[in-house]
Amino acid sequence: MEKKKSGEPVLYRILRPFLVGLFKLLYKPSIIGKQHIPTTGRVVLAGNHTNNLDCFLLAASTKRCVHFMAKDELFKGVFAFFFRGLGAIPVNRRTKDAHALSAARDTLKDDKIIGIFPEGTINRTDDVIMPFKLGAVKMASDTDSQIVPFVIKGKYKIFDRGVKVIFYPPMSIENDDLIAENKRLMECVSNALSGN
Repeated sequence: MEKKKSGEPVLYRILRPFLVGLFKLLYKPSIIGKQHIPTTGRVVLAGNHTNNLDCFLLAASTKRCVHFMAKDELFKGVFAFFFRGLGAIPVNRRTKDAHALSAARDTLKDDKIIGIFPEGTINRTDDVIMPFKLGAVKMASDTDSQIVPFVIKGKYKIFDRGVKVIFYPPMSIENDDLIAENKRLMECVSNALSGN
C-alpha cells in the first residue's frame, strides 16, 4: 500500500479524488506497469507529451502526489493559486530556468515525485518523439533519483478506452555524461512508442 507523504499540498489532497475519479470515468485510461513507480523515495517520471490531459493521466497512476514541471504562463492571475496549490513548479521555457531546476531538486530531496515531459511541449509534429531536453536526467543526477520512463499512446476520447500509459522499470543515471544519459532515456521512450 502506498504511503502518504507529509507535506503533500492540501489542494492536491482535496481535489485529487474528485479530479482523478472524473478523469477515469470520462476517459477510461489503461494504466500499465504502475508497479514500477516506487511507493517511496525520489522519483522522476519522464516520458512523451501528447495532450494537456497527460498530467491527469499520470496523477491517476499513483496515489503519491506528482509535482509537475509546468509552463509559467499557467501561473498568472487567478490560476496561480490553483496550480501552486497542486504542487506544480513553474518553468520559464524561454530560457534555461535555473530557479525551476533548483525547486525541482529541492522537491526530490524531500523524497517526492517530479513529473516532467522532456520534450518541453506537446508533440504536434509527425515525428514519433521530439528531442528531449536535459532537465530530467540533470535533476535525477543531482539528487540521486530514479527515473521511471513512461509512454503515452492513443487518443483521449470520451467514454472510449483510447488512451493508455505504460511505465517501465526505473533507471538510474550511470555516469556524468548527461547527454549520453539523456539519449538513453529518449531511446527508451522512442523505442517503446515505435514498438521496438
